Amino acid sequence: MTKEIFTPHAMAKMAMCVALISIGGYIAFPTPFSPVLVTATTLALGITALVLPPKQTAVAILVWILLGAVGIPVFSGGQGGIGKLLGPSGGFFPGFWLGYVGVSLLKGSKYDWKRYLLVLLVVAFPFTYALGIAYLMCALHIEMWQAMTMAMFSFIPGDILKAVAAAFLGVRLNKVLPH
Repeated sequence: MTKEIFTPHAMAKMAMCVALISIGGYIAFPTPFSPVLVTATTLALGITALVLPPKQTAVAILVWILLGAVGIPVFSGGQGGIGKLLGPSGGFFPGFWLGYVGVSLLKGSKYDWKRYLLVLLVVAFPFTYALGIAYLMCALHIEMWQAMTMAMFSFIPGDILKAVAAAFLGVRLNKVLPH
């Protein structure tokens, strides 16, 4: 028998994750070298991928993206609208979706923070950075090195810290949240 992904309990968990991701966008600050804000969004996306199964992760992230696309201010810095998806940082959104759904697919069934951290680092980061940088290059008509400097190099240390925190919290939340 297949497991339903739209039970009331599952929908409540997905809604909490959408809210968490949305709040993560408000915890943001600009950097002098990039149009991309530093936010807690990736921390929230990591937690979402680690506490929800893959289909629910896919739905939760897609709902967050759609809410922002229609103008609800759920993106970084409290922004929303289709312009944000088409702006210089627009490539990060499909990167988030692919990367964090991939994390959810590969996280395993045991609550292991080392495995959680590993999949965050080797799955979420490459998808997020690759698509974000490729789109940034196209949107701003810049070379790859410049795009990597603007959108990756200085963000790596913070992203690693957020991945460690998400892995730690993912283990703890999975132990207390009913499945």
